[in-house]
Amino acid sequence: MSKEPNRARILLVEDSASQAAVYTNYLAAEGYDTEAVDNGADALAHLETQTPDIVLLDLRLPDMSGMEILRHIQECDMDSAVIIITAHGSIDTAVEAMRHGATDFIAKPFDATRLRVTVGNVLDKRRLSNMVISYQQAFERNRFHGFVGASIPMQAVYRIIESAAPSRATVFITGESGTGKELCAQAIHRESPRHSQAFIALNCAAIPRDLMESEIFGHVKGAFTGAFAQRDGAATRADGGTLFLDEICEMDIDLQGKLLRFIQTGHFQRVGDSKEEWVDIRILCATNRDPLREVKAGRFREDLYYRLNVIPINLPPLRDRDDDIIMIANDMLLRMSSEENKDFKDISSEAAAALQGYFWPGNVRELENVIRNIIVLNDGSRVTPDMLPSQVKQLLDRSIGTVAEKTPGVVYSEPVNVTPSAGQVRPSEIRPLWLEEKDIIERTIDLCDGNIPRAAALLKISASTIYRKRVAWGKVGEC
Repeated sequence: MSKEPNRARILLVEDSASQAAVYTNYLAAEGYDTEAVDNGADALAHLETQTPDIVLLDLRLPDMSGMEILRHIQECDMDSAVIIITAHGSIDTAVEAMRHGATDFIAKPFDATRLRVTVGNVLDKRRLSNMVISYQQAFERNRFHGFVGASIPMQAVYRIIESAAPSRATVFITGESGTGKELCAQAIHRESPRHSQAFIALNCAAIPRDLMESEIFGHVKGAFTGAFAQRDGAATRADGGTLFLDEICEMDIDLQGKLLRFIQTGHFQRVGDSKEEWVDIRILCATNRDPLREVKAGRFREDLYYRLNVIPINLPPLRDRDDDIIMIANDMLLRMSSEENKDFKDISSEAAAALQGYFWPGNVRELENVIRNIIVLNDGSRVTPDMLPSQVKQLLDRSIGTVAEKTPGVVYSEPVNVTPSAGQVRPSEIRPLWLEEKDIIERTIDLCDGNIPRAAALLKISASTIYRKRVAWGKVGEC
């Protein structure tokens, strides 16, 4: 019984018709899609139009050396693995070919098993290599549907969005204010099969409670004072697309019951109407509160929470995103400089350290305000520390005592005046704790070749903590 065709495509370059027929039969038995040519010119012509997964290449051809074909594959950066076919007496030549880009070689004579193992190993290696490349590309993304950032927490968010987008499941987005919850919802919509349909967003905290039901489900004429005509709600406008309910924990508890039924059935009634309507929408929601705490406090229905929390996404605060802070700041700087007709191009290392060390309670939204403030109130091509707003610049301006008070985990003090006993060190040999800590952290950074996030991971602290401490140490040194 013949095997199912293998997706791997193989080009066999062999001038001996009898041997080519044998090798082709070996490969056909494994289900590979194989094409054979008997000279170099035909091999090059084939490679002009197709890119096989593997080229089985005999180095001795009637019109040219197989090395010329190997060079062509390398120069054109073709995604083809090359297996050299060689006689026992030419193994040194095959090894030389491998130095020039060939993946493996196989010495004549060989049987079907030897060929199968060699080809299988090369294909496995290619698959693993492609998986690693794909993973690296996914892991190293620094932009994703409006998000800017390459940190590990954001890579996890990107992957959840990609996995969740094709589904109809509801998604519950949580995170502090300013972390980009609506941007996350928009990314899910754009990645989904509904991307060409409407994306309707409602902020439940911005709409009066007595109007919220009408905003979601619509109303008929005369349903209440001021309802002069029938009006479509967000549910109707989002039909076929996505409805995003931001700050959903602000929704009135009575309306939550109607929302639960709507999510479960797709049916709803306009305010003032007895007729039911049905729509096909996907629900996304978000809150900056702890939803479980709201459930325990009785402000949010438990059954609604579990109905919405099918796929949870928690957006990390900016302070936990390490180098993303400067990446986002630079992106905003260039964009806003153009908008404001300014010449800013980059951020000085001192200003960058202050941005890294700041806590960012308002997250990305606060960073955006800070960058806009700098651009509007200053001129120049580079952001310097003196341009920073007071809440950020204070990290650079604090005295030693203030730094010791404000920076958790760092103690600044004079050497302790103690009387040594036998076997103890003298007071003059005791160093301030902050210096000992500085030595440990700087030594770890050196061991990590200057990679601060890696050093932070080894020390089990956040990278932003290291940046804050380094700024503080610089100020201490000046005193």
